[in-house]
Amino acid sequence: MLRALLADPMGALGLGLVLLFVAMALFAPWVAPADPIRLNVVEKFQPPSLAHLAGTDQLGRDLLSRIIFGARTALSIALTSVGLAGLGGLILGMIAGFGPRWLDAVLVLMFDSMSSLPMIMFALAVITIVGPGTGTLILVVVLVSIPAYARLIRAQTLSLVGADFIVAERAMGASSARILFRHLLPNVIGPLVILLSMDVPVVIMLEAGLSYLNLGVRPPTPSWGNILYDGYTSIRSAPYMVLIAGFPLVLSTLGFTFLGEGLRDALDPKLKRGEQ
Repeated sequence: MLRALLADPMGALGLGLVLLFVAMALFAPWVAPADPIRLNVVEKFQPPSLAHLAGTDQLGRDLLSRIIFGARTALSIALTSVGLAGLGGLILGMIAGFGPRWLDAVLVLMFDSMSSLPMIMFALAVITIVGPGTGTLILVVVLVSIPAYARLIRAQTLSLVGADFIVAERAMGASSARILFRHLLPNVIGPLVILLSMDVPVVIMLEAGLSYLNLGVRPPTPSWGNILYDGYTSIRSAPYMVLIAGFPLVLSTLGFTFLGEGLRDALDPKLKRGEQ
């Protein structure tokens, strides 16, 4: 799979961008040139220079350091929430597709009810009740994303339960657990991985948007959304802040999108771009 992914220029570019942001997040304390929350108002609104490669903000904080630590904030929220939602969707989807029909009907009704809630509106409602914060963002994404993942896994499971190899396993007396984990799970996990990789930038943008509205990550924790908001409020004094804050958002979105398309082509060549 990795060889097929690297053979695709867009997939290889996406993988490279994703690895770059993951490395930034993991090694932020070592690669950041300064403390991202250290104040130095004497040097506020310094344009990009050798001393501060990305300039400073309205409080004199090094913007490059805040961008690097912001990658840790964005990826930790996105990967945690998408991973938990994917796990929940995998479990519920396999239960719905493999379990009794009455249970399938109940779960599908639950999926439909949850899917009817727009993510942004649901996020604003939960934040109003619970309060802003990292945990609230993760909770919102998990609750809103599970139905889509569960529906995908349910459809994949239903398409396989009548396959010859599953029927043969049942005829030989295989347990439900063996069928689920030994035969169904490896065959349904691929499409889920593709969908998860494509949803990561959606969560990153959601976190940035809510942080921009002061409803997400709370200051002084570095967040791309907070940096973007600071740049907007100071656009007359430091227009470079908006560009610098928007740059990683664009690159991370492109990276995970290209990676998801590359994984799709590698895992299922029949869906390759340009082929019918």
